[in-house]
Amino acid sequence: MKTNLVIKLLFIEKSVEDAEQIISLLRNNGIAVRPARATSPDQVQAALDELGPDIVLYDPSIGSVGLPDVVRLLNAHDRDLSLIALVSQVDNASVTDLFASGVRGIGLRPQPKQLMSVIQREFESLHGRRQLRRLETALRESERRCDALLDSSTDAIAYVHEGMHVRANQAYLDTFGYHEFDDLLGLPVLDMISSTDAEEFKSALKSLSRGEKSANHMELQARRADASSFKATVEFTHATFEGEPCLQIVFRRQQVDPAMQEQLQRDPVTGLLNRARMLECVDQAVAAATEGTKGQSLLLIEPDNWQTIVSGIGLNKTDELLAVFAARIHALLGLEDTAGLLAEHTVGVILHSRNDEGIKEWIAALQRSIANDIFDVGSRSLTVTASIGGSLLGEKNANTELLLEQANQALRNAQSQGGNRSEVHDPSAREKADAERERYWLDLLKQALSQDDFVLYHQQIISLQDAEGEFSEILLRLNGPQGEVLPGFFMPIAEKYNLTPAIDRCVLNQAIQALSTRERFGSPTTFFVKLTAGSLLDDQLLPWLGARLKQANLKHGRLVLETTESKVVTSLRPAQEFVRTWKQLGGQFALEQFGSGLNSFQLLNHIDADYLKIDRSYMSNLPQQPESQKKVAELCRQAREINRLTIAEWVEDAASTSLLFACGVDFVQGNFLQEPQRLLIAP
Repeated sequence: MKTNLVIKLLFIEKSVEDAEQIISLLRNNGIAVRPARATSPDQVQAALDELGPDIVLYDPSIGSVGLPDVVRLLNAHDRDLSLIALVSQVDNASVTDLFASGVRGIGLRPQPKQLMSVIQREFESLHGRRQLRRLETALRESERRCDALLDSSTDAIAYVHEGMHVRANQAYLDTFGYHEFDDLLGLPVLDMISSTDAEEFKSALKSLSRGEKSANHMELQARRADASSFKATVEFTHATFEGEPCLQIVFRRQQVDPAMQEQLQRDPVTGLLNRARMLECVDQAVAAATEGTKGQSLLLIEPDNWQTIVSGIGLNKTDELLAVFAARIHALLGLEDTAGLLAEHTVGVILHSRNDEGIKEWIAALQRSIANDIFDVGSRSLTVTASIGGSLLGEKNANTELLLEQANQALRNAQSQGGNRSEVHDPSAREKADAERERYWLDLLKQALSQDDFVLYHQQIISLQDAEGEFSEILLRLNGPQGEVLPGFFMPIAEKYNLTPAIDRCVLNQAIQALSTRERFGSPTTFFVKLTAGSLLDDQLLPWLGARLKQANLKHGRLVLETTESKVVTSLRPAQEFVRTWKQLGGQFALEQFGSGLNSFQLLNHIDADYLKIDRSYMSNLPQQPESQKKVAELCRQAREINRLTIAEWVEDAASTSLLFACGVDFVQGNFLQEPQRLLIAP
């Protein structure tokens, strides 16, 4: 499921705590949530109007709102959404009643994984339905445009349903000598074919109507209304007309010489298929995969260090090298295989009827053939290696854009390993790939912890109310083999293997060192440092941190520890004790993603937070979202009443900054205001 989408959830739920647990469950899995809660029909109606939910989570035991009333309100709202029942246990009778009443799914409270799966499935289904409606609208618009193009085309085109004409353009009428389409109504398309070719044409129509493989074009003698005939090439394409499946048939009088046509589809340098024709072949392979064809794969092949080679031999000799390189590939192709030039020096190959081992053997043979040979280019001789990336083709990834993206990513991965490597994506081996990726990041994390390979950046937090001193958010990066890596890639693995407390200590230690450096200039500096949920449960962290701060003897610098609201809610008691002890040490605390829960300010009765970092979802297109502006202003008003400071993250533009100032926000932060910068640890 796309985690960058925000799910709007309406809870018809008697318990706020139970609703918060589900919200936290979703957020902890990286899913953004915009919630609301209702306990009466009037509140349900108000939430439907104000929130416009995607999913409604209904507790059948609520009592104050019956399921028939809920279904009636949802139907009257005239919005496509999903209704899920939240239950503690199920039996056949209750399941039957719930589904018969209009429920789309049933979530079990004691089974978080099942509940997550149901919510994700229903949201993906809802997103798919909405996308389908958009596509249908776009299709209707395309059909209208195609209809206009059809009339202006000089090719003779007709649409045939069950052998009868249902549509024909003017060029078709002119070609066959008819004045208007009414003359063709009720006329079989077979009447347009000479008797010598009628049987072959009829057989082709039958094969196409049954979905069987058949030639998409044929040569025959066509017959006009006056009984004269002409030689034509006929092309068949599956189409729809007024919602019904039919065949589009194109009669072309002028024929292109087959040898000339073949030449036009070839790249003049390499002799391989050109880009346009190769992409057609990829489309055909994808279409075959949707019909169950197996054993196909797409490979992308590039010479390693291409720019270095070009600078060495000269630009005028690259065509000669590329031609020899392509010849090595062509020599290993089977009769059914296809190769074509997809980019300047990227060769695409479609392999057919090969299993996994056969593909590996073909790749190995090609790399040996290239690496073991000497390429003579002009007066120079050189050796070349090749990187190969590809993807197996099956029903799971039977989409041209997706297939090319997977193959390209595999090629880049192979090149990043140093060249003369290969990688083939297997869409059916996701679990194995995830496990390998997990092992890779785990080894990298353990190495980073032992060698202190974590890097800190900071992003300025700007005061809108003239607060004294500098304020910055500390941002974490990892020094990886190919450069710095963002936390989104490695922190989920760190959480799974309980490495986050150790990472937090590394970050805190470097942040304190940086504060010590700034201390020499006597400049008041405040660093906001994120803490993971694991650190809230680490009873050794605060004693260590207190000793570290005492050793640093900071007079002007301070740390603000911050944790997301959802993580605090799920560990409320240990979080409460952690914050209390941290305050005794003189520290400050911030709540991230504040305002994302059902009753965020109630949380402040248990967690003494100094700063409230407003949930970033409210910042998206803020100038165009009056609802978000109203919510931010309300959060700021309530925060001022209890003497809490507010921070708006991810500020996107100047207009948003002005609106946030008007709403009463105390601090703003975002790439628009300042890009993250490397943190100076020592002078």
